[in-house]
Amino acid sequence: MFQSLSEKLQQTFKRLKGKGKLTEADVNEAMREVRMALLEADVNYKVVKDFISKVKERSVGQEVLESLSPGQHVIKIVHEEMIALMGGVSSKIQIASKPPTVILLAGLQGAGKTTHAAKLANMLKKQGKHPMLVACDIYRPAAIKQLQVLGEQIKVPVFSQGQKPPVEIATASIKEALNQGADVVILDTAGRLHINEELMGELRDIKKAVKPHEILLVVDAMTGQDAVNVAESFHNELGIDGVILTKLDGDTRGGAALSVKAVTGCPIKFAGIGEKIDALEPFHPDRLASRILGMGDVLTLIEKAQQAFDEKKSREMEEKMRKQEFTLDDFLDQMQQIKKMGSLSSILEMIPGVGKQLKDIKIDEKDMSHVEAIIHSMTPDERRKPAIIKDSRKRRIAKGSGTSIQEVGRLLKQFEQMQKMMKQFSGPGGMGLLGKGKGKKGKKPGFKFPFA
Repeated sequence: MFQSLSEKLQQTFKRLKGKGKLTEADVNEAMREVRMALLEADVNYKVVKDFISKVKERSVGQEVLESLSPGQHVIKIVHEEMIALMGGVSSKIQIASKPPTVILLAGLQGAGKTTHAAKLANMLKKQGKHPMLVACDIYRPAAIKQLQVLGEQIKVPVFSQGQKPPVEIATASIKEALNQGADVVILDTAGRLHINEELMGELRDIKKAVKPHEILLVVDAMTGQDAVNVAESFHNELGIDGVILTKLDGDTRGGAALSVKAVTGCPIKFAGIGEKIDALEPFHPDRLASRILGMGDVLTLIEKAQQAFDEKKSREMEEKMRKQEFTLDDFLDQMQQIKKMGSLSSILEMIPGVGKQLKDIKIDEKDMSHVEAIIHSMTPDERRKPAIIKDSRKRRIAKGSGTSIQEVGRLLKQFEQMQKMMKQFSGPGGMGLLGKGKGKKGKKPGFKFPFA
């Protein structure tokens, strides 16, 4: 995410941090580089101009000149202004005091409205709400069927009335929601290939008929400034309350995310970060700014871990580690829970400092699949007692998992190293070792993730 912008900004600030004192010329040079990086990232040029002006004004003032580490202080200012640029705080959905809360999803065809209607319903359901999806797109072939399939997948009811006018469907859905006890109604409306009066007219009619509490515009982050222009047009014509930015995980530039709020005045409320039904996150400007500037995103990492890891299993695992009873079955279980959090590269990006160090290292997600295949090819006894796995067993496991004998041997060796580390940590003075992150004679433990 935003790889190009992130790398350029981090290189610029690395040079600033290396200076003991900052002159106005140093700040001007750094701001020129920041301006170029933002423009190359497809950020709106007016937004870039205002942003640079604010940062420069603060950076050449007394607060920086009197600072002990002026380079870091400038980075702090950029961080704060970047957060402000994206809206300052995360914006939540307005929940109606009297149910149901009506959410209208709008956008151009191909932006991902139907998929994100289901993703939003899934997120709200996990928060204890009772959503209902409404099929108001009567034009796109199979749009209704797609919504029904997604609704079935997340076990959320879908209301449809075939080819009836969308305004009638939307109006009838409110009555149906009250009958079913649904407290949130999500209207999946039709899109067009481009903005036209027919599209806007239909959306205005639906808005007038059902008076939605939230109008959310779904736009594709990878279209850059086009996404911002679409958001501005929809806001002028319809009046939107927020934006769902899809495909944010594939956006290497970041222009849309950094421009939408400043240009339209409407906050980004959610970010689509993958194809899976749970790949939707609330948009946090502070966390995204930290990731762009290489500071990591520990809060999102913690939240992902809390969602992915079973608390009871975690306690059992901790007890096994203390008693040195950690097996390959347990290792496999931990790997599968980590996979629920997302790709390894996206997880590493959230750890402060790690993304920078590993930016040139290619992480092959297939490696985890190889490890899983190897462990699945072992017998229950072999998983419990890997020491019994000798050459003939290694050959059988390699053949069964479609890997090589060397890969099987490497996994076993690294698992053995991990068990030794756990023995050190659970023994006398183990907490001290854990705190310092060092083993005997001050050396760091040698365990790496298999095949990394």
